[in-house]
Amino acid sequence: MRALVTGGSAGLGQSLCARLLADGFHVTNLDRDLPDQASTAEYVRCDLSSRDAVDKALMALTSLDGFDLVIFNAGISATGKFEEIATSSHARIIAVNAEAPISLCAGLMKAGKINNGARVGFVSSLSHFTGYPGAASYAASKDALAVYAKAVRKVWQKQFGIKVTVIFPGPLKTDHAARHAPDGADAEKRMAPNEAAKLILRDIKRGKAHSMPGVAARIFAFLGQIAPKVMTFAMKKLIYSKLDKTVAD
Repeated sequence: MRALVTGGSAGLGQSLCARLLADGFHVTNLDRDLPDQASTAEYVRCDLSSRDAVDKALMALTSLDGFDLVIFNAGISATGKFEEIATSSHARIIAVNAEAPISLCAGLMKAGKINNGARVGFVSSLSHFTGYPGAASYAASKDALAVYAKAVRKVWQKQFGIKVTVIFPGPLKTDHAARHAPDGADAEKRMAPNEAAKLILRDIKRGKAHSMPGVAARIFAFLGQIAPKVMTFAMKKLIYSKLDKTVAD
């Protein structure tokens, strides 16, 4: 069995790779950076913000055997006041978080490299369910993945037996989350990426349409749907009002 994980060198992606390897998958990790830890996953370097790099990576991926499980996990962010974030940062977020995974997925499907009966996961964000002041471009890019997945899910399942899962993780205990969190945020309240990876892979293998790892994520999503204005106000108070600097990946 073969698996592909984008952004598999650190954080949630690294945990996904480790668990897939333990499950007996041959794993390909597509990432700009070398893995933080020693891993037997096959590494393909790609800066997902570069159209040329994505096209070259797609050529490399389509030269491999087909994949039985694919997770488009890679993501970057920029936090702060929207108007103070550099235009180039907004463009890079859209390229990495939305354009690259959609292009890679479409290219792999066209080449027949996502096997019939495979599982495909798109890592979106809980911001799909509520406003996210302070990270609007991130929220928009991650929402694009959720919409794309919704559009292809039924067609791919009917024609190819491929099941698509959209993943909505809450805050995780990663370096990425720490960089973008307000000063004084309690990292201990965040879920460990290894635990999130276990729950996400369980849902993907079961073919679930949505994966919200952890009770807190499910509660947040529910509240975002029934009281969107209240949740957006809460996000503003809890995050946006405490951001005193601009941080971009």
